Amino acid sequence: MTFHPQPQAGQARPWAFPAPERGSLPNGLTVLRCHRPGQQVVAVEVNLAAPLDAEPQGLDGVATIMARALSEGTDKRSAEEFAAELERCGATLDAHADHPGLRVSLEVPASRLNKALGLLAEALRAPAFADSEVDRLVRNRLDEIPHELASPQRRAAKELSRQLFPPTLRMSRPRQGTEETVARIDSAAVRAFYEAHVRPATATAVVVGDLTGIDLDAVLGDTLGAWTGNSAEPLPVPAVTADDTGRVVIVDRPGAVQTQLLIGRIGPDRHERVWAAQVLGTYCLGGTLTSRLDKVLREEKGYTYGVRAFGQVLRSTADGKGASMLAISGSVDTPNTGPALDDLWKVLRTLAEGGLTDAERDVAVQNLVGVAPLKFETAAAVAGTLADQVEQELPDDYQSQLYAQLAQTGTVEATSAVLAAFPVDRLVTVLVGDAAQIEEPVRALGIGEVTVVTN
Repeated sequence: MTFHPQPQAGQARPWAFPAPERGSLPNGLTVLRCHRPGQQVVAVEVNLAAPLDAEPQGLDGVATIMARALSEGTDKRSAEEFAAELERCGATLDAHADHPGLRVSLEVPASRLNKALGLLAEALRAPAFADSEVDRLVRNRLDEIPHELASPQRRAAKELSRQLFPPTLRMSRPRQGTEETVARIDSAAVRAFYEAHVRPATATAVVVGDLTGIDLDAVLGDTLGAWTGNSAEPLPVPAVTADDTGRVVIVDRPGAVQTQLLIGRIGPDRHERVWAAQVLGTYCLGGTLTSRLDKVLREEKGYTYGVRAFGQVLRSTADGKGASMLAISGSVDTPNTGPALDDLWKVLRTLAEGGLTDAERDVAVQNLVGVAPLKFETAAAVAGTLADQVEQELPDDYQSQLYAQLAQTGTVEATSAVLAAFPVDRLVTVLVGDAAQIEEPVRALGIGEVTVVTN
């Protein structure tokens, strides 16, 4: 029997986050392109400078309805015809609105990129915003809201935002609007928002995938390059202010067998130097099943299936005036709500007294940096991250810099950052659960003034 020689492992190649090429079209649209050999599904992300702060007073949610309506027909095609053309391309088109702006995402086989970009350009250039389609989207959104309020996780997030930010700040209110504000939206309001804020001069398109044999300049020129609009500057947004005085808010859910925990405060802009150390320290605290919070609350005490600590960018600006949300989230069974919170605070105090260990830091670096090549295997993952960088006014090589900073961050620095992120006396605790059972045990902990809300 003849055996083939055993394959030998090749030389490991260093990995770095892909660097894009930056350019622009004559209409002012900024373009970032990234050639990824072998990625036959091309991902396109378009950032539009239409932040939620730009929504007219009393029309919270109009940006979301506009985003959903972009693919619901154009000046050339009905909603059904537009969907059919996308399907013929094998393409998917999605859009959503958030505080920094609106994001439109396209994925399509490379062989049909030209056709799909034409449809994307058509949706951006001449959306129909037909009365019937906008009315349907409004009704759909109104149907969604009660289901979201019934979700303990969604209800906790809504309450934390309301508690942290002043009522005048858009961040204090639900991203996709309330029943009252969404009910006021019509096609005229959607078109007015579109005409005021959607234009190529303040937009950026990110294109990632295998571009072999594709004259991307010509394709973009024939599609997105035909989109016209004025060159008005993006709308300035207000500074982020917040009140993270330590306190507890219980959202009463009589009879609930579990309590949803969401503990948070305002955090730094992503441009600040502490960001990498904060990411590393927060991961050690609650980023995985082996983190400190899970070791105590899940493995030792059995209170929960898992508790996570994380940082979420709310707005990031080149002048460093943005902000992030730092939070700890999970759920525990109702009778153990008090003990679980007590142990959670003990974890934070123990961390302050003894700091992180070198072993915890090493595991976190390996998990965050070592698996990065797997995280960015797809064109969509790369495009999404590049679009995030554009949205957050970060340099094109930011992701590569971040991984280098994570690898170089020491245990002491990571400890200092996570302690600054989660000080025990500056945390707003939101509990969605049965107030009759959890209020007194929580008051006894002395972690802040306790308020019960019933709506």
